[in-house]
Amino acid sequence: MDTRMKVVAAVWFFQTANYLDRVAMSFAGPSIMKSLSMEPNQFGIVLSAFGVGYFLAQIPGGLLADRWGAKPLMVIAPLFWALFGGATGFVATLAGFVLTRACLGVSEGMSNASCYKVIGDNFESRDRARAVGIWATAFAVAPALAGPIVGTLLVHYGWQAVFFFMMAPALIAAFVNSRFIPATPLIDAIDRTAPDKSGSFVRILRTPSLWVLSLAYFGFNIAYWGYIGWMPSYLALERHIDVKSIGVLGGIPYVFAFFGMLLAGWLGSTALYRYRPQLVAVFYVCGAVSLYFAYGAETLPSTLTGLSFAAFFLYGGFGPFGAIILECAPEGHRAAYAGVISTVGQVAGAVAPAIVGALVETTGTFASGFSFMIAGLCVASACLMFVTFFRFGTATPVVAAI
Repeated sequence: MDTRMKVVAAVWFFQTANYLDRVAMSFAGPSIMKSLSMEPNQFGIVLSAFGVGYFLAQIPGGLLADRWGAKPLMVIAPLFWALFGGATGFVATLAGFVLTRACLGVSEGMSNASCYKVIGDNFESRDRARAVGIWATAFAVAPALAGPIVGTLLVHYGWQAVFFFMMAPALIAAFVNSRFIPATPLIDAIDRTAPDKSGSFVRILRTPSLWVLSLAYFGFNIAYWGYIGWMPSYLALERHIDVKSIGVLGGIPYVFAFFGMLLAGWLGSTALYRYRPQLVAVFYVCGAVSLYFAYGAETLPSTLTGLSFAAFFLYGGFGPFGAIILECAPEGHRAAYAGVISTVGQVAGAVAPAIVGALVETTGTFASGFSFMIAGLCVASACLMFVTFFRFGTATPVVAAI
């Protein structure tokens, strides 16, 4: 297998294991709430606890990856996923869930920016949208797999078994990364012996492109985390689907997400290579329309259609958006740059599930929660249009235009 293919395969499996851990709680949510008599607003706090830990770890993880390389973090981090993910199966209180999910968020967040660095260091500019798009299919494959797996485990063994099972993929990911990810970047043109001319971290924080992309990612994450956190529970609470059926039906939208990422990744590396911001902006608007349709639908098939197209467009933006980040990032600070964007975005990841839960609890309907997610996508789309002031196809962003 070609070295670059091994890199993509390793990052893909790493992300699959990561997301299996992440979405297991969403699919197990109805059973946990029933078993432990949790209210929706309490479960929203549990979901947000992961987002808080994930948020806090982004910049430290990016700085460490730029300093020591991405590989060490991508080998060590999954070991902690296994530890804290498995520990979730032993807790039975709200405080216990908050603690274990926050620790899991920290361990996953420490390695998030490393994925961007691995792609940026091993793929040329034109190939990055496709590489990120392939890698990001894990975001859809994992929930699609998690639905049937978690559904089966819930029915036969209880929710605790779900978290014990999720330890295995994390441990395998650590082994795969140790074998497949190169210690030395394949195309990194930086002269490691020369002074760093890309600027200090403080100087990077003054880059306009960083904050435009950060705000875009913030708006996107309101919809994204609201979607993955509440979609299974929405089907259970609003559409009255039983636990076993949720495992199957809840996986359908992620099949659409898979193809959305392949299509957008291909477009972002070919015909729309120089129009990636516009491509992502259009995808986000279409995602907002799909969410509106999903809630307004009067039948379960129509609801699933809306949720499926929402997944297609929400997830489809990952490939070209990741390429945009790598285009604008200074070569010597790719992980830190991506880490800042992810940190700002994860503020939404930390608060969106709890806000959606509070809105549902207060209004007694998911309408307000869907409206909140749609608003986030509109903000993200508007920010992406500002990014069109940047020059793409080179590694140098035109920051003076903003």
